[in-house]
Amino acid sequence: MIKKSLQRTILLNIGAFVLVLILELLSGWMIIDRYDSPFSFFLWALKYAINIMAAIWINHFILIPYFFDKKRYFIYVLLVIGSIFLIAYIEAFANNSWAGVTKTFLFHFYTTGTGMAVFFLRRNIRIQRENVEKEKLQRELELNYLKEQVNPHFLFNSLNSIYALSRQQSSETPDVVIQLSELMRYQLESAKKDFVSLKEELEFIENYLLLEEKRLSKRCTIEFSIEGELSNYKIAPMLLIPFVENAIKHGAQATNEQSTIDVNIAVKNTKLHVNVVNSKHTTVTKSTRTGMGLENVKRRLNLLYSNAHVLEINDMEKAYHVNLTIDITNREND
Repeated sequence: MIKKSLQRTILLNIGAFVLVLILELLSGWMIIDRYDSPFSFFLWALKYAINIMAAIWINHFILIPYFFDKKRYFIYVLLVIGSIFLIAYIEAFANNSWAGVTKTFLFHFYTTGTGMAVFFLRRNIRIQRENVEKEKLQRELELNYLKEQVNPHFLFNSLNSIYALSRQQSSETPDVVIQLSELMRYQLESAKKDFVSLKEELEFIENYLLLEEKRLSKRCTIEFSIEGELSNYKIAPMLLIPFVENAIKHGAQATNEQSTIDVNIAVKNTKLHVNVVNSKHTTVTKSTRTGMGLENVKRRLNLLYSNAHVLEINDMEKAYHVNLTIDITNREND
């Protein structure tokens, strides 16, 4: 990597030197008759090109890294002016005295300034590109980490459900185990993807609710409804399930009294509306609901739909409401 960067720097500077030399030859072509031969004219242009590039190289390789980048701006400005003046003095004083030095200094100051403007512009573009790449890499690493957290969290909650059925010696325990295996198969497959079909994701949630309905028996009424066309949209996998899990965990699972859980999904005007409501009971100890699943999904929403979602959570006396709206327009046909 370093070798390629060095080669690129060398080639870029050789190219810049050749370009400056060509420009000097073209600018002095009208006075070529003043020189004894084309060769002497070429030497004149070569001398000017070397002087111009010398000022730029001193600035580029010495003054910027050792003074400008270390925020020694005052010393940097003094050394830039001093180096340009020294080059102008060496070039012009022998023939043209101080008037020639002044004229040459202003010429080199202009050309050096132009060259450095191009340099800073190019460096700024490169830094911005590197920052974007770093941000993208960090985003991908964080999302992968969050996705990896979903699997054990969901499995832990599901195993708790099976454990509860087994303690009740329910005849439905084998069927629930099979259901869980299907849910885990979907989860493992979806974890390999950035986005999955919205229809498949909602089918997964519906199957999970059916599993929980068997475990909770008759003490919890679960309603699940879907409105709108789903087939054309995609969504990040396992993004909605934490809200459903929390409704069960902090609603029906937290009490032996009769409970209700309503999950309503609607797609309207390319926006996904998710409404999850679970009943609460005064006998249940108040929970802050800062579990890993809920915090995880909040973070994923901020990363994946930073400017395209609205999440409202309303913890009331007798009910807990979650309202989530996601703009899934840009996820169509991914």
